[in-house]
Amino acid sequence: MTKLTKRAVESAAVQDKTYCLWDDELRGFGLRIWPTGHKVYLVKCRVKGRQRFITLGPHGPVSPEQARSRAYNILSEAKNGRDPAFELDQMRKSPTVKALCERFMRDHVAVRCKPRTQAEYQRNVDLFIVPRIGSRKVTDIGRADIAELHGAFSHIPYQANRTLGVLSVLFNLAEVWNIRPDGSNPCLHVKKYPERKRARFLSAEEYKALGQALHEAEHGQTETASAINAIRLLMLTGCRLNEIMTLMWDDVYLADYELRLPDSKTGAKIVHIGQSVVDVLLKIERINSNPYVIAGKNDGRPLTDLQHPWRRIRAAAGLHDVRIHDLRHSFASGALALGEGLPMIGKLLGHSQVQTTARYAHLANAPIKVAASRIADSISEALRAG
Repeated sequence: MTKLTKRAVESAAVQDKTYCLWDDELRGFGLRIWPTGHKVYLVKCRVKGRQRFITLGPHGPVSPEQARSRAYNILSEAKNGRDPAFELDQMRKSPTVKALCERFMRDHVAVRCKPRTQAEYQRNVDLFIVPRIGSRKVTDIGRADIAELHGAFSHIPYQANRTLGVLSVLFNLAEVWNIRPDGSNPCLHVKKYPERKRARFLSAEEYKALGQALHEAEHGQTETASAINAIRLLMLTGCRLNEIMTLMWDDVYLADYELRLPDSKTGAKIVHIGQSVVDVLLKIERINSNPYVIAGKNDGRPLTDLQHPWRRIRAAAGLHDVRIHDLRHSFASGALALGEGLPMIGKLLGHSQVQTTARYAHLANAPIKVAASRIADSISEALRAG
């Protein structure tokens, strides 16, 4: 045994068989010498009763001082119970982010997520994740890389946040699949951009204008009956767009005033409907070859595009800033105006979390504000009279 200095390494004799020369100061640090004269630094350690040999690199590109420093760090980790050999092996075998994304879509998303969610995940992977870090190894991705990717889309903050969410799920699964160490998700502490939830509510005058636009489109036949019926059902039920567009006649129970949806964003649910909804449904022509309430042009298929008809109808009504989803918000605000509480509205809309319904809480203060204003005006008038 001798101290592995540059002079000692270079003067080490070549023998007929491979042998190791061990350092006499740092136990476990050594030099392997082949009969060909090739010399490689290594470290020997024991982790949980198992002996491990880890190659540090060849002499020349790696100096004795560099090898000694690496050996010291590895031996320290081994004493603390970590298996540096296993971690290095995992790094060498680590798949690329693109390969991880493919497994993610195949083994997780396709099995656990609904079709619309699957499409959104695929869109994020294809457009925002793989083009930027797809060729990198999963174990090489750090927090700075995620922050840089998130920052690259600061001009589209909502999309940047959605992509960050996908990445977080992706790297959590990398830990589950033993590709990265536990607790190493690089998305941790990367802050999302602020998002302002937009909620537009229709007034009575705006409802009247929208009703007139629908009436004119129906009698002028400028829009299909399916599109007009879909918009009316969305207004009168507070349902999500996909719930109405995929509604089947088998899910409609007019005698019970119910729509029994086998699946929705929050799972199976019952939508309670009123007579006005029943009247709309009774007027819709049933097509024997099509099971959908909002039938499309192709046999057996629903209407797939409501955005273009909606843009034309809202323009005719002078409601250029109203989105289809705002019809759902307006349904909720109408319920509040009639005195319904937030718990009831949550049930009507099929919210799975109280926080989702809480966004309408400020609307419940409207009657209080009106009363406060009326009282203040009365007092003000009395003061002037005196």
